[in-house]
Amino acid sequence: MTHIRKAVFPVAGLGTRFLPATKSVPKEMLPLVDRPLIQYAVDEAREAGIEEFIFITSAGKNPLEDYFDSASALERRLQDNGKTSALEALESTQLPEGRLAFVRQSAPRGLGHAVGLARHLVGDEPFAVLLPDDVIKAPRGALGQMIAEHKHTGGHMVATMEVSPRQVSAYGVIDPIAAYGRSLRARRLVEKPAADKAPSNDAIIGRYLLEPSIFEQLGNLGPGAGGELQLTDAINADIPTTPVTGFRFEGERFDCGSVQGFVQATVAFALERNALSGDLSDFLAERLQSRALAA
Repeated sequence: MTHIRKAVFPVAGLGTRFLPATKSVPKEMLPLVDRPLIQYAVDEAREAGIEEFIFITSAGKNPLEDYFDSASALERRLQDNGKTSALEALESTQLPEGRLAFVRQSAPRGLGHAVGLARHLVGDEPFAVLLPDDVIKAPRGALGQMIAEHKHTGGHMVATMEVSPRQVSAYGVIDPIAAYGRSLRARRLVEKPAADKAPSNDAIIGRYLLEPSIFEQLGNLGPGAGGELQLTDAINADIPTTPVTGFRFEGERFDCGSVQGFVQATVAFALERNALSGDLSDFLAERLQSRALAA
């Protein structure tokens, strides 16, 4: 059992970096090898013991909602044709009936606004937030690692990883007070600082554990960077009464919100599959050799 039972998945974005594919297919439904992007975040949450799943969606996200629904006709057809392996693959798409909810965000007003829409479903208990764009390949899911540590720290917790100084301006970062193993006690969070002004190179990645006090701060929040409601601003506002910890998770993160990161993740996850790795390794080696000879 875990003390954190609910998770929020903000999936209302337009996915413009993946146009034209996302003109008709939500970005979260683009296949990473043979599973849609959203499945990786949901599987990580389930592994961590999450029991209730809250999706913040927008217009055009119906395929995502259908994906987690039952497909009785398809299942019967597969069963009649003896397609047991295909049936087993469908099992991973099933979430317990009554344990998932979809909340519509009418306009893109920032991550803080999206999380705030889950207030009445989350209630008065700590909860998780997972950004599906951040896919983390790890022996143990990053969220599970965080929940185990959160039992000792309490408060708000954000996932972090070290980035190079030239990358720091693309992230929110931790301003640390002290370090304890993989945990960093934070003085504040700084959104996209210039490299020469960054308090650290511990970048915030799309996994959060939040106390319910965050909703009060989100309700009082004004527009921040980009004119949107920023979750980091709400966390900073709550620091006087609620401690904030950065957690350096163990694992490799892929930014699947970019085409480059999505392609890299596809290669990395495909190489982990016994049925794919041999031929793919040979193909990559041959292609790289050809490029080297042509250069």
